[in-house]
Amino acid sequence: MKFTKMHGLGNDYLYVCGDVPENIAALSIKLSERHFGAGSDGMIYIGPSKIADFSMRIFNADGSEAKMCGNGIRCVGKYVYDKGYTDKTTLHIETKSGVKTLRLHLRSGVVDRVTVSMGSAEVAAEQVLDVAGETVKYIPVSVGNPHAVIFCDDAEAAPVTALGPQIEHHPAFPGGVNVEFVQVLSPRELRMRVWERGSGVTMACGTGACASTAAAVRQCLCMPDTPITVRLDGGALEITVAPGGEVTMTGPAAFVYEGETIGC
Repeated sequence: MKFTKMHGLGNDYLYVCGDVPENIAALSIKLSERHFGAGSDGMIYIGPSKIADFSMRIFNADGSEAKMCGNGIRCVGKYVYDKGYTDKTTLHIETKSGVKTLRLHLRSGVVDRVTVSMGSAEVAAEQVLDVAGETVKYIPVSVGNPHAVIFCDDAEAAPVTALGPQIEHHPAFPGGVNVEFVQVLSPRELRMRVWERGSGVTMACGTGACASTAAAVRQCLCMPDTPITVRLDGGALEITVAPGGEVTMTGPAAFVYEGETIGC
């Protein structure tokens, strides 16, 4: 099996063009392992679509399937364009959370950055959760997958590894949840760290950045229709939330290396 390792702000996946195998859960666990495998946050399969230009399926490092990945879908756009599968710079990609529209930004003939129309963010009122003897306030947000956005005074000191897994597996979230710890640096800038459902701590989370910005707009901490810079461990994304909730994300996508597995 040939694969391409790519990343968006350090959120890295192994990309395969072809059919999803029956043993995908075990395969994703095996190849994602950073010491005995290729090392990644999961695997993404790119295939044909009857309703869009291409389809994508996302499998986390624990073998579970995700509905959407913001950093991953940008890399899909770069993959299909740079490898010559399309010459379009506007693409429609079928995901488990619907069809997303991509605008590819080129530099020297290859894709450098990608803008993604992520759809509407559904932001609920602030909720309270009892976790490990602590009371945690969070904003529930859905951008095709579930998020618990927690605003804090210092993202660098946030208990990402202590509370992240406990919130992910809390009974309040039967299917698990992505957890974002967010510090408001200014009305135009957020600092975010993330515990991703199925993958743990990652360098970046595109849907998490969208969810965090939508929550900040809902809480009047940021303005709608204004580009907001979200700083993650792996770099920065630009997120805009329209008054009606539509979210647009712009960020980089990069190749790392090509590989081939034997006997998987």
